[in-house]
Amino acid sequence: MSGKKKNAPLPASSAGLLRFFEDETEGVKIKPEIVLIAAAGIVVTSIAMNLIFPAPPTTTGATATAVLGALFR
Repeated sequence: MSGKKKNAPLPASSAGLLRFFEDETEGVKIKPEIVLIAAAGIVVTSIAMNLIFPAPPTTTGATATAVLGALFR
């Protein structure tokens, strides 16, 4: 039985993960606050555009009502 224990694989350690995350990579660095402000700005702009220039009415509601009425008669 002691022969089986010597051949067992060793458990993975976290040293490899720490070494992986220590490396700095080149790239664009943006503060999280800027990302949040930009996302909020896009949402506000989208809502404002929808209020200023509303979409034209469609007949989708009437079509859906007709299809559902035909299905459930």
